[in-house]
This record gives sequence, C-alpha cells and structure tokens, in this order.
Amino acid sequence: MKGLIVAIQFLTRLPTPRIAATDASFARSMRWFPAVGLILGLFIAAAAWLGCRLDSWTGALLALLAWTLLTGALHLDGLGDIADAAGAAHKGKDGAHLRAVLADPYVGSFAVVAIVTQLLAKLVLLHALLDRTLFLPVILIPFAARIGPLVWTRTLPPLHDGLGSRFRHVVRTVDLLVWSLYLIAAACFMPALLATPLLLPLWGLWLRRCIGGISGDGHGAGIELMESGLLLASLLWAALP
Repeated sequence: MKGLIVAIQFLTRLPTPRIAATDASFARSMRWFPAVGLILGLFIAAAAWLGCRLDSWTGALLALLAWTLLTGALHLDGLGDIADAAGAAHKGKDGAHLRAVLADPYVGSFAVVAIVTQLLAKLVLLHALLDRTLFLPVILIPFAARIGPLVWTRTLPPLHDGLGSRFRHVVRTVDLLVWSLYLIAAACFMPALLATPLLLPLWGLWLRRCIGGISGDGHGAGIELMESGLLLASLLWAALP
C-alpha cells in the first residue's frame, strides 16, 4: 500500500499520510498509477453528479474543475511542454534544442493553444456524455489512461536522465498483464475502453518519431490525450444505434 500512497501523492493533490519515499520506492509507485486513476475518476464523477443536479453544462464544468484541480494540472503542464517541443521539432531544430525547450519553464504559444484546446475538448465531451447521464466513462477513463505510462516506459527509450528514465526498469510484465486484465474486465461494462490498446501505441509511435523518446512530459501529455480520446470513443459508442 505504500506504493499506492506515494503514487497518490505524486499524481494528485488528495490528502494522504506523509511518507518519505526513496528514489526506488518512488519509481515503483508507477505500478499503482491506474489505481490512482480510478480514485480520481470516482471524485470527478461525484463532482459531475453534483453539478448535474442543476444541468449537464454545470456538471461538465465541475467535473473539469475537479479533474484539473485534483491533478494539480500536472499532466496539462506536460502537454504544454510537449506542444512547445513539437513546435521546435517542426522547425527542424536539433535534439539539444528540443530538450532545451522541454526543460524551459516558460510557456510558449504552442503550449497555450494545446492546453486551451484540451480543456475545451474535455468540457464539450463531458457535457455530451453527462447530457446522456453517462457517468461510468468519467469513472473509468482516468484509470485506463494511466495504464499508458506503464506501456510507454517499457517500449520507448528515455529521452533524458529524468523522470521517465526512473520508471523504465520497475514496470514488470506481470504489472502490464494484471492491469490489462482489469482493463478487459472494465470493458465488459464499458466497451469503449477497447480503444485503449489502439490509442496507446499511436502516442508511443508519435513520441518516437517526433520527439525521440519518453519523458515525464511525454507521460503527462499522453495521459491527457488518452483521456480525451477515450471520452470521444465513449461518446461514439453511446451514439451507436
């Protein structure tokens, strides 16, 4: 359970007992990322349910606020950094310049556009789902999206000696198998989650091709994009006759 608490401390702003974590125990906490996603999903769905007592737009707004505040906008920060780096890569800069852009604490225009677009996309998709009184996707999508880092850290080279490289040797085959089985079980109740194994490699391929590897920013951006992609997949599934 220590690993779960460390993962909650890292990925959320939820109150937890303070635990001193070594580098090794911090890295091992990645195995619990999907469980943290499920906890987040329950809180987000509760906020959505409360907002929907008024109307579905209020529910979507409260859900989005909970999603952002509970994670401390951690993954949005990664999305912004990756967007700025992608802009640098598009301009033909070398790898050193790209890594400098990722490390730069300032926000560029690409980051602003990416973050605003992501927030708007989530708001609109959440509204569409809540308008159909679909709360299960809100619970399960944060869980499914956080399986991504376990896959990307095993399949992509680390971009630099940082957060992404710490996780590389702690994700075991059994961890991937266990969470895959949980994902399959969840898909029995929400078939749209079957889009997860399609979306995960797409992000990995893009990172390898355009950025060159995985980093903490790559994980954060991937989680954000997975969440939006799965919200869209859930809406498309709900729209099927």
